[in-house]
Amino acid sequence: MSGKRSSHSDEGFDAVFVGGGVIGLAGAWRAAQGGARVCVLERAEPPAGATNVAAGMLAPVGELSFGEPELLKMMLAAGQLWPEFVAELEAASGERTGHLPTGALVVALDRDEAGELRRRHELQQELGLETEWLTPTRCREVEPGLTTSFVGGVMAPGDASVDPRRLALALVAALRAAGGELRTGTEVVDGLWDGGRLVGVRTASAETRPGDDSVRTLDVHADAVVLCNGAWSGQTTWLPEEARPPVRPVKGEVIELRPREDGPPIANGNIASERIYLVPREDGRLVVGATQEERGFDTTVTAGGVHELLREAYRVLPDIAEMELAGTIAGLRPGSPDNLPIVGRGAVEGLVLATGHFRNGILHTPLTAETVAAILAGTEPPPAMAGADPARFAANPGPFVAQEATKGTSPAEAAR
Repeated sequence: MSGKRSSHSDEGFDAVFVGGGVIGLAGAWRAAQGGARVCVLERAEPPAGATNVAAGMLAPVGELSFGEPELLKMMLAAGQLWPEFVAELEAASGERTGHLPTGALVVALDRDEAGELRRRHELQQELGLETEWLTPTRCREVEPGLTTSFVGGVMAPGDASVDPRRLALALVAALRAAGGELRTGTEVVDGLWDGGRLVGVRTASAETRPGDDSVRTLDVHADAVVLCNGAWSGQTTWLPEEARPPVRPVKGEVIELRPREDGPPIANGNIASERIYLVPREDGRLVVGATQEERGFDTTVTAGGVHELLREAYRVLPDIAEMELAGTIAGLRPGSPDNLPIVGRGAVEGLVLATGHFRNGILHTPLTAETVAAILAGTEPPPAMAGADPARFAANPGPFVAQEATKGTSPAEAAR
């Protein structure tokens, strides 16, 4: 940054959270509820980052996949927390979150997809998960707007959705009600160190007085620094290289459709196929997602991406052709090498990581918040999150070794 600099020092906190998406806000709220003095630092205004783009599917059962037992354990544990979490949050904040416990229907559009979906359903049944195979006729009873050309589907009645933007605003209100702070328009530019221990961060924000382009820096001291800035967490240059989590951005484009005036909702609950998902909102809007591309930090909305989403959505729900294209947006998911989140103590003392959630950040929010709050309080984290320990990325605990995604585990190869 150019211009003059003025530097100040802040009173200390028990924890400072770098990143104001739902992961950081929820973790700070839970910590504040336990009596911790917390501050969330965010360079934009919530909802921001991946939170602003996410569809908000809460589908631990419907999105079950083979070969990821640790991820499945986390997803199921997080899903079980959501009803109580959202009820508590809405009571604490006085805000609605758009939580819709309407279930999810996954449909197979051809015989190949049906074979894969049958195998997934068998696994769901073996695990004792509540699902049901439905014929096309039964599927259309659940979702009358479905195409007439498909093979069958699986209903997961316990799955749900939430509006991530409303969720973020509710978390802001709950955090403040619990005594926590949120500082926006603030960028972290350096760490504060006491020997090898991280003891806070230095922030910078531009002054807005006419004719004054000075930059104001503020040292924010804390017993712990929680890194929860999503796709940017791997680019945290103020941390030693060995302490930066192996997180990379994975681009996703999403479109939003709106029904014609006085038109009925086109979907009763979440609907997904092998290539697409459609998530309804309380006001009748429909969120359609999402493309997946390894494009660095590019967030350009492309004609090809929009065409792909509309084409696949039309194959599932033909009536979308009559809906208004209300918006398009692209965001960055934080991908990790093994598709698991990275949550736990970092490679330097004083650092806690809460990142790498990729496609499941909204679903994992209450479980990650409990984990972070437990770490900060010095208590035992939830057992379901044991597989998220950052130490797995080194032969010995810390420092981390940068890794590239391996074949078969890249987020870009996931179905959605």
